[in-house]
Amino acid sequence: MKNAKELKSLVQEKYSEIALQDKTVNAASCCGAGPVSGQVYTIMSDDYTAMEGYNADADLGLGCGLPTQFAKIQKGDTVIDLGSGAGNDAFIARHETGPEGKVIGIDFTPAMIQKARENSDKLGYNNVEFREGDLENMPVSNDVADVIVSNCVLNLVPDKTRVLSEIYRVLKPGGHFSISDIVLVGDLPESLQKDAEMYAGCISGALQKEDYLQKIKAAGFQNIQVQKEKVVLLPDDILTAYLSPEEISAFAKKENGIFSVTVYAEKPGTKKKIQLQTLGAIESSCCTPGGGCC
Repeated sequence: MKNAKELKSLVQEKYSEIALQDKTVNAASCCGAGPVSGQVYTIMSDDYTAMEGYNADADLGLGCGLPTQFAKIQKGDTVIDLGSGAGNDAFIARHETGPEGKVIGIDFTPAMIQKARENSDKLGYNNVEFREGDLENMPVSNDVADVIVSNCVLNLVPDKTRVLSEIYRVLKPGGHFSISDIVLVGDLPESLQKDAEMYAGCISGALQKEDYLQKIKAAGFQNIQVQKEKVVLLPDDILTAYLSPEEISAFAKKENGIFSVTVYAEKPGTKKKIQLQTLGAIESSCCTPGGGCC
């Protein structure tokens, strides 16, 4: 396996290619980055097309869940989408938060940022912005977000402890996240674990499920819940690039494997609610009976 700097360069290179390739290629591969499967179906991602705010140009078929469906976004919220890609989850979050809210997408691949901004311009959104940046050092101030969403991205970050610390930093007290990601139960075959291409494809960078949940707890989050879980089945024509027929048969018989999970967690604290008073209310609360006003 490569070091952290090399892995980041690999992911950036692969996702720059993905930004320019057809969605059907992404859907037939491992998060769009791994070996292409002849069995053309979406290996990991769920169907977004029925969700309000969906935009086909922004859907590259790269996710492994529907975090915005579970994110409990309220009107007026500030939402941050980590690894925002072409803007799919950001635009759905924008529908939930409404024009009175704000959505910030963060991605460290310039080609993705450009594609997302083009999509946003076409939609005419003035409360959605996309910032280029590393999730281990987010270009966002402290205590900004009411909600954070992310779809199949944290497994691509080498230092997951660091990115969880950043999520904690940028969430408001009482804020929460809903994140879909790839986790493992049991060990992967060694060839899958070591291959950098499978890292870019979301697999070999994934943590064991219990380790993943423990890292979230260790970062200071509370009320941690697995909102959704599903098994991820890799087609044989992907596995044959890494495993012998005997190894494929043995891998398929194991109870452990690769899973997509959507996890919810909260930052401790209470959200501050800003209540705007009318001028009349302000006058009535601060004027004295004698006519003196503050």
